[in-house]
Amino acid sequence: MAEGIAAVRARIAAACAAAGRDEGELTLIAVTKTFPASDVRLLAGLGLTDVGENRDQEARPKAADCADLPLTWHFVGRLQTNKARAVAGYAGVVHSVDRPRLVSALSDAAVRAERTLRCLVQVSLDEAEGRGGASPRDVPRIADEIAAASGLELGGVMAVAPLGADPAPAFTRLAGIAAELRGNHPDARIVSAGMSGDLEQAIACGATHLRVGTALLGGRRAIVR
Repeated sequence: MAEGIAAVRARIAAACAAAGRDEGELTLIAVTKTFPASDVRLLAGLGLTDVGENRDQEARPKAADCADLPLTWHFVGRLQTNKARAVAGYAGVVHSVDRPRLVSALSDAAVRAERTLRCLVQVSLDEAEGRGGASPRDVPRIADEIAAASGLELGGVMAVAPLGADPAPAFTRLAGIAAELRGNHPDARIVSAGMSGDLEQAIACGATHLRVGTALLGGRRAIVR
């Protein structure tokens, strides 16, 4: 695990150097889906403080098991409105907000939990069904709704690169959408993009948050416990 972190850090450093960026601008999120809470503890012991999960039924018990650690939990998967209340109980950042109904559900849940959730608008860069994300034309409206909602804070945008294609054009498009968003919401500076296979391209296009699983933890499917 330490070797994985070191290798990913080295890739980030090289990509930042190539792009003329400061490594301090990047947040590395360890995506721990299918891995147990004990691995989250190991990651925390190695200095990682941001953890990503994409399924509430897995994330919730892990967050509870690791409640004594100074971690920020990022919910990065598609989110059903009926799971909003549960996710609002532990997540600090929700990356996958893509429709008005979810904004309302998260707002109600955050107010009930007396918490503030940072929310990102998930942008669909390929319009593929089943992958989630708002059409780019709908991003400004959803962003405005998040910014106006009680208990929520607009953080920026998130996207997943289209499958089987060069990610650079998609991430360039996302950078443009993010820049337009900052015109009306200057504090919405998060650009969540880049995973194990395409983090270099994401960094070159201005990503601020990287969601990395396999490169840190390997490809095995562990038993969650």
